Amino acid sequence: MKKTTLKQFALIPLLSSTMLLSSCNTTAGTGSVGDFMNIGTSILQQTLGGSTAGSALSQQDISAAFKQALQIGTGEVVSQLGVTNGFNLDPNIRIPLPDKLAQVQNILGKIGMSSLMDDLELRLNRAAEIATPHAKELFFNAISEMTFTDVMNIYNGPQDSATQFFKSKMSAPLSSKMSPFVNNAISQAGAVQAYDNAMAQYKAIPFVPDVKADLTSYVVDEGIDGIFFYLAEQEKQIRQDPVRQTTELLKRVFGNK
Repeated sequence: MKKTTLKQFALIPLLSSTMLLSSCNTTAGTGSVGDFMNIGTSILQQTLGGSTAGSALSQQDISAAFKQALQIGTGEVVSQLGVTNGFNLDPNIRIPLPDKLAQVQNILGKIGMSSLMDDLELRLNRAAEIATPHAKELFFNAISEMTFTDVMNIYNGPQDSATQFFKSKMSAPLSSKMSPFVNNAISQAGAVQAYDNAMAQYKAIPFVPDVKADLTSYVVDEGIDGIFFYLAEQEKQIRQDPVRQTTELLKRVFGNK
């Protein structure tokens, strides 16, 4: 698809602002993970194709619809992961033990106590599942601050450009703001007690090296990586599969398909 310019957007008619905003409000709660970026992509496709319905949309309207698509996508990804076994049973993002604690597991396994570390690993995944829903508001804030230039850069960029935008803008603040939630979640999931139990048995073994691990930082980093993994996957699928761009959601919003 060829690129377009801001001037072209101002000249080509689509739907009226009222119809767009009304439809977005109607569908905001009904999207699936597969709807990630559908609305924004459809707007730009119809702009290039020359739709004739209604009056021309402003840049603000186009940005609003594209942001709506991103909100649906990120909201659904967060909802997918922020449930019991959202991390634990997903082989793509399941959080393993940190390398240092994997060494502890190996040593405990020699005396038949590796189950203590298995329990800790499960509880680290539970902590990520408990804390992940708090990321939704942080993503929504980042989306609301996107400029029209950001929207166009994402659309005209590579297949993971939205994900890369979030990574560049949000990695540091997301890590900082998620840390208190993860710290609480680690306690809530029983990971602290599981860690203490395992380490007590480990330290009782003669001549083992001292091992320390920052569980909060580790779960924060792994949890964020899991969220970005699925953002990238959904963005790639939408860009590569035209069928995914003609859902009922798109038909309701841009009814001239």
